[in-house]
Amino acid sequence: MFHSFFPRPKLFALSGVVWAIVTILAWYFVFDGVGASFGYVMPEREPYDLSYFLVPANLWFYAYFAVCLLLFGGTWSVIAHDHPWKRWSVWGSLLIIAVTYFGVQVSVVINNWRRPFGDLLQNALSKQPGITAWNFYDLQIVFAQIVFLSMAVSILTDFFTSHYIFRWRTAMNDFYMSKWEKLRHIEGASQRVQEDTMRFSATLEGLGINLINAVMTLVVFLPILFALSGYVSELPFIGEVPHALFWLAIFWSAFGTILLATVGIKLPGLNFRNQRVEAAYRKELVYGEDHADRARPATINELYSNVRRNYFRMYFHYLYFNVARYFYIQADAVFLLLMLVPTIVAGKITYGIYQQIATAFGQVSNSFQYLVTSWTTIIELLSIHKRLKAFEAAIDDQPLPTIDQHYLDREAEAGEIAADRPY
Repeated sequence: MFHSFFPRPKLFALSGVVWAIVTILAWYFVFDGVGASFGYVMPEREPYDLSYFLVPANLWFYAYFAVCLLLFGGTWSVIAHDHPWKRWSVWGSLLIIAVTYFGVQVSVVINNWRRPFGDLLQNALSKQPGITAWNFYDLQIVFAQIVFLSMAVSILTDFFTSHYIFRWRTAMNDFYMSKWEKLRHIEGASQRVQEDTMRFSATLEGLGINLINAVMTLVVFLPILFALSGYVSELPFIGEVPHALFWLAIFWSAFGTILLATVGIKLPGLNFRNQRVEAAYRKELVYGEDHADRARPATINELYSNVRRNYFRMYFHYLYFNVARYFYIQADAVFLLLMLVPTIVAGKITYGIYQQIATAFGQVSNSFQYLVTSWTTIIELLSIHKRLKAFEAAIDDQPLPTIDQHYLDREAEAGEIAADRPY
């Protein structure tokens, strides 16, 4: 699954995590200060238009970010000089990371834009003098410029990512087909090569980009939320709390993650078994198309009974999982507003500042809630991973899972019966 596309996948992933931590710490403790000594400091009121990307402080960070990516990619190009997919797996992954960071930067610019727009809207609704329609049109034009730039980059990124995913699938397909003699007797071998490789690469790519986006959003928006916490000093039922928004985001996200991870702990295994029993039932039906002695009622009833039993079990576990999930989603919609009631009543913030707080809090909490928002996809990925992992057990001459071994035993018994049948 991984080493067919990535060079030394465990070391590659571990080195990527370590390098990310080192570069983030180096930026905040060393290079950010170096840039400030040269005068590369963000203005007190950050730009809310495309000039944000040309601020010297940002250009200094972009240069640092590019050098870090180039060093990592260059090192792995040397280490994996003979790996056939290094251009796509190493440099393609780095390109996706760079573009994902650009998406986070766009979110920052839009968040900056919300403050003047929100304040203008508040002043217009309260009939403050000197406000014209062109004040709104100017801000809308600025917003359109930001969005159109983001759209252009997103379209090109989606095109590249589609090719990236297909290359990963091709790498897995080539690897499995080179071992086909060992694999073709496994239940659902054709499906695992054709469909599971496609679903695995596509699903993992989506989760991977979301994870990268979550980490980068935290790196960018946590300082913003920390600064905005200065407007909010009092919480309902609790009272004065320093940097209240910062701690609220962490608490609320951790609560949701632990809640859903706990109630959904059984679901990956059930989805994994569901794919197996469906594949066993489907394959027996396919055999029945060509062989009159296959797909007999007794066998079909047994296989379909396994399908029905597993689905009913899944429905039960998804019942209480959805109770917890929908409870958290609905509570999440009103949580921040409830916490801001004392601040709003005291008139400490304008509507524009509220918009900034709501956006920053949402970005941070959504990033911390990565497991919450991605849990159903993670469940699907784990079930696919288990199928392919069991598939690869045959390549490494490892013991097969019980259900796979049961399938092979049933196939062997059917072959013996056919051999003993007189012609």
